[in-house]
Amino acid sequence: MPDFYDFERANARLPELRETLLQLRGLRDEVVVVRDRIVELNAPAVAGGVASPTAGATPPGATPPGATRAEVDQETHRLRLRLQGLFDQMQATVLEIDEWGIQLREIETGLVDFPALVAGRPIWLCWRLGEDRVEWWHEASEGFDGRRRIEDLT
Repeated sequence: MPDFYDFERANARLPELRETLLQLRGLRDEVVVVRDRIVELNAPAVAGGVASPTAGATPPGATPPGATRAEVDQETHRLRLRLQGLFDQMQATVLEIDEWGIQLREIETGLVDFPALVAGRPIWLCWRLGEDRVEWWHEASEGFDGRRRIEDLT
């Protein structure tokens, strides 16, 4: 049987949830940086089918000055291990949110839904990072676009 939240319980969870979502967003941002660095080290620079180095710059994918291909491969391997570690941390963080019975909808905005019951009907209490309190809800069959203020809850 699912665990349901009311507004008081959902709001009480916010300090810990806020910290967890900020951590998750930071991990996601780091994933992007590491991924971009891997691409930069390994993607060939091609313009019109011909490698096109810029005067004085190392083209993306070219071995950086003073580095051998073996060193680039070693750095790529290290970055891929770091990427896997970041994915593992993200997965553990998402599992923690899931264990609280909260549905993570979007990492970037920190959008989450808390399952709730009103007069026996299932709804979602809706909150995202930047909001002070849980003050929104929507039908279980609707999403963020259908959210309404708690004053409209009947």
